[in-house]
Amino acid sequence: MDEQRRRKLTFFTIGLIFLLSGVEYAVILPTIWRYLQTLGAPPYFLGLSLSAFSFSGLLSGPLFGLISDRTRTTKKIILFANCFEIVGNFMYFMGYSKWLLLSSRLVAGIGTGAGSSIFSFLTRNTVPEDRSTVFAAVMACRQAGLLIGPAFNIFLRLCDFQLGPFIVNKYTAPGIFMCGLWLLLQLIVLLMYWDVPQPASRGPEEEQEEGEEEDADDEGRPLVQPHDLTGSYGTLSIPPARVQPVANGNMPKRSSAPSEQIHSSPFKRFSARREFLREEVVVLLTAQFITLFNQTALETMVTPLTQKFFNFGELENSIMYCVCGVEVIAGFVFVRWLSRRVAERVVLAIGLILCNISCVWCLIFLANPQGGFPWQLAEFIIGVFLQVLGLPFVAVAQVSLFSKITAEKTQGFSQGVRRSIGGLATILGPLWAGGLTSNLYVMLGVMMALLALLTIMMAFSYERLVERPTVEHAEDSEE
Repeated sequence: MDEQRRRKLTFFTIGLIFLLSGVEYAVILPTIWRYLQTLGAPPYFLGLSLSAFSFSGLLSGPLFGLISDRTRTTKKIILFANCFEIVGNFMYFMGYSKWLLLSSRLVAGIGTGAGSSIFSFLTRNTVPEDRSTVFAAVMACRQAGLLIGPAFNIFLRLCDFQLGPFIVNKYTAPGIFMCGLWLLLQLIVLLMYWDVPQPASRGPEEEQEEGEEEDADDEGRPLVQPHDLTGSYGTLSIPPARVQPVANGNMPKRSSAPSEQIHSSPFKRFSARREFLREEVVVLLTAQFITLFNQTALETMVTPLTQKFFNFGELENSIMYCVCGVEVIAGFVFVRWLSRRVAERVVLAIGLILCNISCVWCLIFLANPQGGFPWQLAEFIIGVFLQVLGLPFVAVAQVSLFSKITAEKTQGFSQGVRRSIGGLATILGPLWAGGLTSNLYVMLGVMMALLALLTIMMAFSYERLVERPTVEHAEDSEE
């Protein structure tokens, strides 16, 4: 099979992985609230169950990313991570108690850690100019899963039979359904996923030539870049004691052999402080945290709110998520088109403006709904529409920018850190909303304050939110 075909099949498989993650979210979220109620769980268990899924992903993301950076492979990581999805969803299907249900989400969440390895793979195999469009396409696959998931719920809610010692009903069916889909995905990954390009497949002569080319590039690179003198790299500066004498304008050759350089650890010169405590990185990580915190808080609030004011059941909630999925996919398509014409920071700014408008609307109209049923429903629909509208802009812009301002050699670990920050947000968001469903002014007020803080941070750091090629070679500049 030729390399181009392998590449297409690999990207297709990545799309399926994100598609299934969206399907899982869409088939479980509309029913988990009622499922917990049938098991006698108190209201705060909804927040705990949603947070448990994110907590395990928070821990596994950097670990899987670290492994992918060292091995430059992702296939084995994906296969290993999917095992946790399979086991976790089967535990969800068993559903003997609220504690088993909580544990099932904890186990399944470990599988989401493979996402950091996948984003690292995409970063290494795409050029910066196309990265926003590729990330938008991948994220749109997840949103397509959110769109398809409710359609599955329409027939899963009709299940009512016995499978050995287990009862299959509208609450347990999503678990066994997702278990089967993740098993099928394992087979697809085995047959249709390749770690392309594969460094291990190169011969010694090719590695020798690559090492010599890297040496030549390093020798021709100036010791100090112009922007280093102006402090555009945050607080990082090259200590004078580390600068070696230069003869005839060329850097001295390294004593190590090219093969040793190629196989050396990507973390040899890595510094977490230098990598993550730069102004632009802090802004993007803050954007990741606040937007996901607000999103998951609102998602946690939605099902109890629709049950309280509109008496929505599983079918109505599934239809609502289906409509939201259509809107989000359309948003990602538009962002993919827009990202080819404007900078990522412009896309991020548009998303933040929409999120601020949405939060203000919810604070005014949803915290204490007024009027009759039609007016309350219209207020709710507009609030959800505005919230969903801003998500594609912020999601694509911040992940694409993050991949461009952090080192490519350690992209797996960096993406793992980014996803862990998001995981922390998706833990705290449901916990925050779960305890304040009866006091929406406090819940929405804090969310509005966080968005205002992020907007101010971005306004002050707007000029820094651009691609910085020297970041990828920060390790080399010290040598």
